[in-house]
Amino acid sequence: MPCRTTKDSSMCSPLFRIIALSTLFSASLASASNGRALAAAHGIPYPAVIAHRGASHDAPESSAPAYLLARELGADYLELDLQRTRDGVLVVVHDDALSRTSNVAERFPEREKSPVSAFTLAELKSLDAGSWFNQAYPKRARPSFEKLPILTLDEVIDIAEGNPDRHPGLYIETKIPNQFPGIENDLKVRLEARGWLDRPGRVVLQTFDRNSLKLLHEAMPQVPKILLLWVGNKGIESASGQDFAQSGEQDKAAFYARQQPKDKAEFLRWLDLAKQEGAIGTGPSATRTHLGEQSYSDLIQPWMNQASHERGLLVHVYTLDERVDFDKAMKAGVDGVFTNRAGELLRAYQRPVESEAFLLKRLGY
Repeated sequence: MPCRTTKDSSMCSPLFRIIALSTLFSASLASASNGRALAAAHGIPYPAVIAHRGASHDAPESSAPAYLLARELGADYLELDLQRTRDGVLVVVHDDALSRTSNVAERFPEREKSPVSAFTLAELKSLDAGSWFNQAYPKRARPSFEKLPILTLDEVIDIAEGNPDRHPGLYIETKIPNQFPGIENDLKVRLEARGWLDRPGRVVLQTFDRNSLKLLHEAMPQVPKILLLWVGNKGIESASGQDFAQSGEQDKAAFYARQQPKDKAEFLRWLDLAKQEGAIGTGPSATRTHLGEQSYSDLIQPWMNQASHERGLLVHVYTLDERVDFDKAMKAGVDGVFTNRAGELLRAYQRPVESEAFLLKRLGY
């Protein structure tokens, strides 16, 4: 702390600095201890390794090899986005539309921009949901990724259950739930039918949508739920009052890196809303050191995490891939990390991990 006047010169003494640092360190330890206890109370691993759309750095997101690899690496959770087909089947797709991660433009050119809900399961299964990865990431390309199918929820459950020595949980997001009335209850029916509601923490439910959070809590009050947080439209009000579309800027990551909640009260309000709607934690965004596509506003500042813990809320941050960011997040007091690179996060936690290339080969990819 700088000395601005003689009145606060005592604050520059070595003793004051030691006390101040000790206080900060003690607060950090207390927050970590609190987070560990909260996780244990809900049957959730600490710190949690949440494989974002599977091991999606090394294989096409939300595909069989991505989830198989995440399982074999030892991730605590397979993270997935849930949508529903026109004929009522729950499928695992992130985007509102299919053009980024499939050949829908070739297969159904007149429906290229149609939502997932406009397609039957058979139509979705006819798409190639793997070749795009080889084109986007040629250094990680594999011929075996071509023509991978879109998965159903049941198929991801099959993967999670497929190795008797590895037992990852499921971390499920209701994606754009207003497009799928009743999806919360549909999810309950499938999880119940598969016997996945019998153990605390085996499933974690997540959403950005407060109404869906409420419906999830009504349908499955015993299952841990996370309210995802971000700064922007339909989220935490920003100090700038702008969203990215209004800004006219081109660099989304740089824009979000500057965005902060309007004030402390606005951030705390969202924590209270999460708790009121039945959440046991929040999933805040983070700013990556090297920015990039999945970098957003910094919502894991130490005071924010401490405020969450004081309210009995866990903090699972999205989406970090580098050791520098893993370290920053854990020092700030988070309780788990969404990552595209589950292997790297496991190594950061000093958990034993085989190489991704070896495991993909063993899995037949």
